[in-house]
Amino acid sequence: MADIGMPRTSLSLRGWTSRLVARPEFQRWASNTPILSWFARRDGAALFDIVQGFVRSQVLFALVQLEIPSRLVHGPQDAESLARLCKLPLDRMKILLRGGVGIGILKSSRRGTYGLTRQGAALTGVAGLQDMILHHGAFYRDLDDPISLLTGEQDTELAAFWPYVFGAAKADNPVVAERYSTLMADTQKLVAQDTLNAVSLAGIKRMLDVGGGSGAFQIAVAEAQPEIDLGVFDLPTVADAASRAIAAAGVSNRISFLQGSFRDDPLPQGFDAISLVRVLYDHADDTVANLLSSCRTALPPGGRLIISEPMSGGRRPDPITDVYFAFYTLAMRTGRTRSSEEIAKLVETAGFTDVEALKSRRPYVTSVLTAVRAD
Repeated sequence: MADIGMPRTSLSLRGWTSRLVARPEFQRWASNTPILSWFARRDGAALFDIVQGFVRSQVLFALVQLEIPSRLVHGPQDAESLARLCKLPLDRMKILLRGGVGIGILKSSRRGTYGLTRQGAALTGVAGLQDMILHHGAFYRDLDDPISLLTGEQDTELAAFWPYVFGAAKADNPVVAERYSTLMADTQKLVAQDTLNAVSLAGIKRMLDVGGGSGAFQIAVAEAQPEIDLGVFDLPTVADAASRAIAAAGVSNRISFLQGSFRDDPLPQGFDAISLVRVLYDHADDTVANLLSSCRTALPPGGRLIISEPMSGGRRPDPITDVYFAFYTLAMRTGRTRSSEEIAKLVETAGFTDVEALKSRRPYVTSVLTAVRAD
């Protein structure tokens, strides 16, 4: 697609350059020319890194499936021991372990043992990360035919994994709800940490987390801000999981669970702030517009809106949000990643002002945008 506003001469030059670089004889010449050969090698390595990306993710998937990082967290082991524990042939275990070293999760010693790198140790220490990796089996299968995924012709496993995105009627199975609520709660801890690092909650007395699942975000808020009364609004199917999680955190006196669907029911009033944490990108634009309008109705004048989720890079596509999250939401069959500018327009249209995109510590985890309800 042509760049909007780009002079025709610049576009013609870009096209000529692309055609030149694509010629096999140019590539042969460049690979034997000082300076140009460095660029040729770098470009080739970068392309191959993309090609092998799926294999790298599958090596990680296999390591987690076989619980190898968890087995090594207490100290290195040799390939023979791991092969016996995992019931794999020794030669195949060695292939997997060397692959783990290659992707930076494992390290080997001269004694023939394997241990965890710093990154591998983090894999076992970040709550929910291994469960998130394991659930990617469904995502990988959905990506088996990316063209069908793009054309919308295939039923996807992720759509069944996250049924709540289609409304309360699709999410009425408590067993399924327990599965996705647990995964959401585990991964939400990092999101909560980065959100609270980015935004100030000063002056807020009561805050409602809409679509808050089992309450992971509000539990984090309760621990950081003991003076704020908190509420979680979500489907009845997750109420039991939320009650257990809130009680286990010792904050039952601080957090109330309010049952309902933001698609079908008005949002509870009496809160001076509403948070939407990893909610908007699960839903289509019309659902998002209706939700934001409901937030405005529920909030008093001057009430605050806090949105936290991975956001597209906009005019400069991001290597994570515009690749991973964009295709993930595509496989969910609803929603999409939006840039902070797109979200800001939706928020302003709903009747909010003072929209501000806040600096995020780890945009691949989440980005944060805040706004104020107009009078």
